[in-house]
Amino acid sequence: MPTPPTAGSAPRAPRPSRRSVLAAMAAAVPAAGLPVLSGRASAAPAAGALPGGGDLGPNVLVFDPATPNIQGTLDEIFKRQESAQFGEGRFALLFKPGTYCGLNAQIGFYTSIAGLGLSPGDTTFHGDVTVDAGWFNGNATQNFWRSAENLTLHPVNGTNRWAVAQAAPFRRMHIKGGLNLAPDGYGWASGGYIADSRIDGSVAPYSQQQWYTRDSSVGGWNNAVWNMVFSGVEGAPAQSFPDPLYTTLDTTPVSREKPFLYLDGADYKVFLPEKRTNARGTTWGSGTPRGESLPLGQFYVAKPGVDAATLNAALSQGLNLLLTPGIYHLDRPVEVRRPNTVVLGLGYPTLVPDNGATAMKVADVDGVRLAGFLIDAGPVNSATLLEVGPEGASADHAANPTTVQDVFIRIGGAGPGKATTSMVINSNHTLIDHTWVWRADHGDGVGWETNRADYGVRVNGDDVLATGLFVEHFNKYDVEWRGERGRTVFFQNEKAYDAPNQAAIQNGDIKGYAAYKIADGVTAHEGWGLGSYCYYNVDPTIRQDHGFQAPAKPGVKLHHLLVVSLGAKGQYEHVINSIGAPTSGTSTVPSTVVSYP
Repeated sequence: MPTPPTAGSAPRAPRPSRRSVLAAMAAAVPAAGLPVLSGRASAAPAAGALPGGGDLGPNVLVFDPATPNIQGTLDEIFKRQESAQFGEGRFALLFKPGTYCGLNAQIGFYTSIAGLGLSPGDTTFHGDVTVDAGWFNGNATQNFWRSAENLTLHPVNGTNRWAVAQAAPFRRMHIKGGLNLAPDGYGWASGGYIADSRIDGSVAPYSQQQWYTRDSSVGGWNNAVWNMVFSGVEGAPAQSFPDPLYTTLDTTPVSREKPFLYLDGADYKVFLPEKRTNARGTTWGSGTPRGESLPLGQFYVAKPGVDAATLNAALSQGLNLLLTPGIYHLDRPVEVRRPNTVVLGLGYPTLVPDNGATAMKVADVDGVRLAGFLIDAGPVNSATLLEVGPEGASADHAANPTTVQDVFIRIGGAGPGKATTSMVINSNHTLIDHTWVWRADHGDGVGWETNRADYGVRVNGDDVLATGLFVEHFNKYDVEWRGERGRTVFFQNEKAYDAPNQAAIQNGDIKGYAAYKIADGVTAHEGWGLGSYCYYNVDPTIRQDHGFQAPAKPGVKLHHLLVVSLGAKGQYEHVINSIGAPTSGTSTVPSTVVSYP
């Protein structure tokens, strides 16, 4: 492999929040000479048509138990990705069914590791899949953009370490032991998300500020810091908010697990798990998961460098999209118009609209599945970056909703970027299952106007459900919910650090824009486990009236709300509307409201 680039060092952050500015990261280079996945292609396409299936390119690495020097390859990938927070390297590490002994797969930025079985037990490690924070002096608050899926682990010392922050999903994993969510030394940590997983031992969050676990099984859960939320989790701690800060729902109202690539004999397919209502526990604990499979030949396998016109041509042909690792520059939106289309990314493929375009638009149709990719705002302001359904969408999708899973949005950090509204959900019944929508607070192209982004997520559709909603640092509302009967299970937010003064965030006669605003005309909405933090480090005298704003309607019900002032850099005067105690000076103890109204 080519010699990995050298990254600048990063000092320990001097505050109890998550970020500090890093040295610029050098771009990673292609992984020449490593094992590459090839799928069986479909029959030859008609003249002029794009082919389905085929090779997945150099940054998808496939291993079987007989592959030589697996550990050496893993170490080389980690070396180049460990501190490349804003680099261009993207990798997917895929393991064929079988047993692997003595491995420690350390997972860096923009790296996904996954088993290629239909169930986690098909691919077993007697070893570890590790995330730690040595690169950042023991601070795990910037361990973003990495994932683990579909593996069974027997950790070497009995406990696997997964010390991550946002945008680092842990899905369909079976840990035959415990799980430690903190870095070595128990430094700061700010995660995170687990779904469809089983941890036989206890989960130990230690320093993790917040976490959401969905439709899983745990042998125990050791502690809570600010906001620990569980839905449909066997073995979850009992409901106890605010002491300790556990929010526990017996089931998840609606869920449909993320699509994933797997090996069926000699053929690669994508499995599409079925929708569940009032779900509890894993999809695979009682045998083969329920759903349907699509052969790789029904996917256009996209490579970096392909343009939006080609992606749209493939979609118009009736193909789905499999985005292989890399960066895709778009001069127009990717248009998803066909019901049940799948757009699945491997290894954090990144879509960049270069001329103010929207990166992706989805029609008001049934059953679209968007999963596993990053949208990075370009230097010319985009009105929106992702639109699910056009304005005025009205169709009923209750039986077959669109899902948005592990789709992450970033404005700034990797360079200048601007977007007025990042994610807009117009289609009814959409499921947002784990997203991190982030206006960057560090990196390149960062400043109150430099990476201007007024709104994070705007929901106009009715009956939309968000499970695992992370939205941070927007200039105005981070979340603005206008649709009826919306529901959110777990919300994590930080207000924009870099507001220059009180006037910059003034919202009429209200001090600051709420992190989570339910529109005045909404009559029904419900949420559980919602937290907002402030760290106004440019002007610590800023006062924020509240973290949450909601109409006083009988059908609007919010459970387990908290606001926190980090290191006394700004303060909240209330939790929701004019309800709840102010934050407490220099203390980082949350101010809580158990229920609203």
